[in-house]
Amino acid sequence: MAVPKRKKSKMRVRQRRAQIKAAVPGTVTCACGATRLAHRACPACGKYNDRQVLAVEA
Repeated sequence: MAVPKRKKSKMRVRQRRAQIKAAVPGTVTCACGATRLAHRACPACGKYNDRQVLAVEA
């Protein structure tokens, strides 16, 4: 089994961990002008891919 020859320094470990960060959710603008999450129905108008999929009260 492979064993590390030297201990990884704190700086090297922290540099690697610095690249792991929370991703920002992808948002797009709907045809109605509202901002919504990508690949989800619009909460304002209820449309997805120009089809009415949710009944939204006015």
